[in-house]
Amino acid sequence: MIKEYHNVKSVEGPLLFVEGVSDVGYGEIVEVETSDGVRKRGKILEISENIACVQIFESTMGLDTLGTKVRFFGETFKIPLSRDMVGRMFDGAGRPISGPRVVADAKEDVNGMSLNPAARESPADFIQTGISAIDGMNSLVMGQKLPIFSGAGLPHNDIAAQIARQACVRGNKDVRFCVVFCAMGITFEEADFFMRDFEESGAIENAVMFLNLCDSPAIERLITPRVALTCAEYLAYKHDYHVLVILTDMTNYCEALREVSASRNEVPGRRGYPGYMYTDLASIYERAGRVKGAKGTITQIPILTMPNDDITHPVADLTGYITEGQIVLNRRMHQAGISPPINVLPSLSRLMSNGIGPDKTREDHHNVSNQLYSAYAQGREVREIVSVIGEESLSEVDYKNLEFANKFEKMFLCQKFYDNRTIDKTLDIGWDLFSVLPRSELKRLSPEFIEKYSRKDKDDKGKS
Repeated sequence: MIKEYHNVKSVEGPLLFVEGVSDVGYGEIVEVETSDGVRKRGKILEISENIACVQIFESTMGLDTLGTKVRFFGETFKIPLSRDMVGRMFDGAGRPISGPRVVADAKEDVNGMSLNPAARESPADFIQTGISAIDGMNSLVMGQKLPIFSGAGLPHNDIAAQIARQACVRGNKDVRFCVVFCAMGITFEEADFFMRDFEESGAIENAVMFLNLCDSPAIERLITPRVALTCAEYLAYKHDYHVLVILTDMTNYCEALREVSASRNEVPGRRGYPGYMYTDLASIYERAGRVKGAKGTITQIPILTMPNDDITHPVADLTGYITEGQIVLNRRMHQAGISPPINVLPSLSRLMSNGIGPDKTREDHHNVSNQLYSAYAQGREVREIVSVIGEESLSEVDYKNLEFANKFEKMFLCQKFYDNRTIDKTLDIGWDLFSVLPRSELKRLSPEFIEKYSRKDKDDKGKS
């Protein structure tokens, strides 16, 4: 039953307060009509006694306390869903940017629930991104939440586009795999970059894009990731897709959350963010995973920019608590020309061991990853010593470790924007790098793998 009220008490920022309401509920969808006849959408954010706080999804310009009409529809915010959404672009509220409207097979509430832990299955399948630093050393597993920690000016948008374009399920062409790409608070230039890259590479044919621009209201930014995840859940659980959801930039989302919280005069938490931000982020991140009995899965890659590159910032800190690892981008590496500038030492994929090994990637994957970490860490340590006391006091092994670190960054970490490496190629590059080190330093590799894959031994046999 539709209820209409004319008694608007006040308008504060993106919020509208209506008094004298009854029998309405939290999250209920609202239509607001200005005195000029312009209609806007919103939803109930809070109810206190007989006053309803409504958050408007669009600009509040034109709203006043005299001629504004508020209609309550008695239902929550729902979006039309169809399998035909794959290959289309939408705005932050799920409206088509171009082309016809979606002919809905279903309508679902965007405020989906987090997955019940009892209904979850452990992630166990490898997703190949084509980026060596991720696939080789911080592998993404189907059903995982693996964020990327970046900073202002770092190429996280390039990495997001590259993953969206290259990601696939290894070795099974019959698997339905698609990408749901969700961008929040991006500039027109960034939106144009994503749209052109997806269209020119053909990635849009296997993707659904949701783009929320920086000039859109903050309230719409809060609904955008939920719209994207609702679409992902529909494709995963109704049509058996394995869906990779890329969310960028979660810092813009949290800034919008802080803006709305300030408009409601709530008591601020750390750095002005609301105290419930952890719960709010968890309601987004925990919608990823594998469900028992379901063929489809949802994997998440949230991307966030750390203000001042501070990894202890609340957005990065809380994201790290909820998710299963992190990929960390480094500004110094970026300035040194390493692209993508992924610092593998503080990076981590907690579920990597579930998705690698025989019949998933390759039998030597775990050994190669451990040895690369060990050798690169030693090389970085030698590099720091050299910066203090010079190279004169280095041993022969130190020289080899330093050479390994330099070649590792140049050959393994560095790759071009359109360089799509298979996991076999990534691991082979690792074995090429091991030929720099003495056999005595390969302590993380089993002897049978050294015998089978070592490039140095093969070269020596060829010469003999």
